[in-house]
Amino acid sequence: MNPSPHLRSSRTGILVINLGTPEAPTRLAVRTYLKQFLSDPRVVEIPRLVWWFILHGIILPIRSGASAKKYASIWLQEGSPLLIYSKAQANGLQARFSKTNASVIVDLGMRYGKPSIPEVLERFRQENVQRLLVLPLYPQYSATTSASSFDEVFDVLKGWRNQPELRLVKHYHDHPRYIDALRQNIEAYWIQNGRPDFAKGAKLVMSFHGLPKRNLMQGDPYHCECLKTGRLLGEALGLEPNDYRITFQSRFGRAEWLKPYTALMLEDLGKDICPHIDIVCPGFPADCLETLEEIAMEGQEIFHEHGGADYRYIPCLNDDPVFISALEEVAKEHMHGWPTIPDSEAELALRERRANEVSAKIATGKQAP
Repeated sequence: MNPSPHLRSSRTGILVINLGTPEAPTRLAVRTYLKQFLSDPRVVEIPRLVWWFILHGIILPIRSGASAKKYASIWLQEGSPLLIYSKAQANGLQARFSKTNASVIVDLGMRYGKPSIPEVLERFRQENVQRLLVLPLYPQYSATTSASSFDEVFDVLKGWRNQPELRLVKHYHDHPRYIDALRQNIEAYWIQNGRPDFAKGAKLVMSFHGLPKRNLMQGDPYHCECLKTGRLLGEALGLEPNDYRITFQSRFGRAEWLKPYTALMLEDLGKDICPHIDIVCPGFPADCLETLEEIAMEGQEIFHEHGGADYRYIPCLNDDPVFISALEEVAKEHMHGWPTIPDSEAELALRERRANEVSAKIATGKQAP
């Protein structure tokens, strides 16, 4: 039996969260993942009964197989790119904190799929985590991603008798270190592959994941935060406003989504005989299906089919040490005032002695329990 929490060294846990991924590029695995993802009322705000019939009668039977083929096209030998890179980010963050803050443990949880948020939080509980920082890998806040992840954390903690002190990183879309990591990533690519000639009409397209327009109209700040990230990144790269475009991808269904749409922008640039496009996805810290297949593959096809010339996809931040350092800075700012070293053996021994003294007094009736 584990000793009482106050007799053990308390820890600080950093729960790094990403969206999730199927466990394999198969129809069954993708169906399982999509069912959990698309059943989240934060993601799809259609009345539940209506959506249940659409999801189970149309979406899952049709989309699972098609999505499985797309996942297979980007799957790595080690597994899902999103999971591989997200783990590398969490491990890199742990390595950095291990040098400066011995009380911190870092772990990755996925909102949908595995490793699940409940699994990771249970490991934190076993490690006597008494201070919990939730750090989503969503730089721009949205109710569909950040809030949904926070909901899952809250739901788990509702079942804990001894809850940890809780802090949330809502967003870091305009954090200087995050913007600088994006800048360095793009400039490193340009050093290796050549900087586009913007004076001759080349464009940098910054594609963010889309949302239904109604989310914006109901107060979701995601659209505005994406625009700010794009503007700050353009300025950091020394670009003129006409040198880049900010667009939104992954449109689904018939409703109007955030505009301009990435696919239509690529069509228009192709028709205008744009000589060169570099495209990057600043809202995705880790490469995944939406970047590697939708943007790097489908986007190139769209651009070329409509007359475009050179097209290059710039990879996400992934395990870039500069980005890991930026995450560390964001985390430290939100952990201000928390202990930086575990409780000493002397402190733990003193607590145990005092606890034993209180127990003895209770047993003899000298102190009320």
